Amino acid sequence: MTVTRDTSQRRLQISELVRQHGSVQVTSLAKRFNVSMQTVRKDLRFLTERGVMARAYGGAIDSKVVGGQSAETPYEAKRTARLDEKRRIGQRAAALVNPGDTIVIDSGTTGIQLAEALPNVEVTVVTNDFGVLSSLAPKSNINIVMLGGELRRKSMSFYGGLTVEALAALHVDKLFLGVDGFDLERGITTHFEPEALLNRKMVENAGMVIAITDSSKFGKVCLHRIISVADLDMLITDRDAPEDVVQAIQALGVDVQSA
Repeated sequence: MTVTRDTSQRRLQISELVRQHGSVQVTSLAKRFNVSMQTVRKDLRFLTERGVMARAYGGAIDSKVVGGQSAETPYEAKRTARLDEKRRIGQRAAALVNPGDTIVIDSGTTGIQLAEALPNVEVTVVTNDFGVLSSLAPKSNINIVMLGGELRRKSMSFYGGLTVEALAALHVDKLFLGVDGFDLERGITTHFEPEALLNRKMVENAGMVIAITDSSKFGKVCLHRIISVADLDMLITDRDAPEDVVQAIQALGVDVQSA
């Protein structure tokens, strides 16, 4: 009976921690309650099945936070939303690319605008995004490395073990990272777990990590965490970004560029 009571109390406390902080991590919970990480994962699975929270990489997120902000916008709507801002961000990002660079352009509609803005010079672009490929194909001086895998039609980009494996052997000068969710506390997040796995490998293999996103993504949290905001070298966003948010990002050591 003691074990059952301890388990129930622990799960109640975990629920309260999620409500207070918005998210929890497996490792910190295991230390807090002096139990194994396997036990914590069972607790999180139990609470997830009852709608208290949603599982995320390394832990869980409050289901209210996820439910309100993580609904994925249809692809065609993404292509046209805030298009002027995305074009300016793409142009500012393209200005950072030097002849001879090897870069990764992550999947996403802002990445497509970067590809459109890239001049036809000798650079190597690695991507998993079909739209980026289509934009770059007519530019004969650009060497294109397309990461294969399984096509996800919701984003028209490729993911999976084959994609990560293809990237593992590459080192790039700059990564231009697309964003679904951007939150100072919970970091950079995405809707799709294979995308988070691939993005983390991109970050690992890049000399410089540059997030490209319009300010509508600020404050949004999706289910799967990629990295913390402090792990960025630079953020390129639009001029509508709230000044207090920009200052907080800069305080983390991130160079913020407005387009």
